Amino acid sequence: MNKKLLITGSVFGIIAIILGAFAAHGLEKLIDDKAIQSFETGVRYQIYHAFFLLILGSISFIKEKAKSYILVLVSIGVVFFSFSIYALATNTLSGFDFKTIAFITPIGGLLLILAWVILLINILKTRVD
Repeated sequence: MNKKLLITGSVFGIIAIILGAFAAHGLEKLIDDKAIQSFETGVRYQIYHAFFLLILGSISFIKEKAKSYILVLVSIGVVFFSFSIYALATNTLSGFDFKTIAFITPIGGLLLILAWVILLINILKTRVD
């Protein structure tokens, strides 16, 4: 499980860095400042959760079952939250109206929150010396 967490965190981190660089050096000519800020919000939350998974993969006192739930919640949460923000921010560049799927952004946010809640519950239930 720890290897899956570390690999997923690494992949999310790599993608976030690439998309952040793309936003800073490629998108500024194509979309307005508000859309760039929105895109950067998606990148920021993705990188936060990449670090979250990397740290979780290095913690030994959290149960494997909890880690598994957190991995699923964070993975789906990042895709729903960050990737829907990327799509919405670049909506003008596409023939598809991504506003029709905007409802998944808050669902992704809720999944990310639930992952943190599961971590907190497991920390509180664990005796750590």
